[in-house]
Amino acid sequence: MRRHPQYLPALFAEYDAEFHFTLDVCASADNHKCDRYFSTEQDGLMQDWGDAICWMNPPYGDTIGRWMEKAYRSSLAGATVVYLVPSRTGTRWWHAWVKGKAEIRERQGRITFEGETNPAGFDSVAVIYRPVSTP
Repeated sequence: MRRHPQYLPALFAEYDAEFHFTLDVCASADNHKCDRYFSTEQDGLMQDWGDAICWMNPPYGDTIGRWMEKAYRSSLAGATVVYLVPSRTGTRWWHAWVKGKAEIRERQGRITFEGETNPAGFDSVAVIYRPVSTP
């Protein structure tokens, strides 16, 4: 079972106020942030995200690179994708799917995940892919 880090609702609300999300692409019945969402069983990696305005909180483990690739490719097909990930600028997935391809918003301070008293041991960034407009 994939575990999704949960964080203060205010953090999601901050981005939702700007983007007005229509789809949570990587969620569960317990943690989805939008009325429309893809659960673990539906596997958002296998779904068409269309032209939705997507929130993505991917698992932070071995599959994170696959989620980054899916988000990037979905933006090329018309989706807007905003996601929160660890700031891991030296990783293969960062160089393949984030650097030079996305808007990166650094966050001041570390996120404290739900149920924890101390902040995470890493910095987080919001990464934003916008659909590519054609002339």
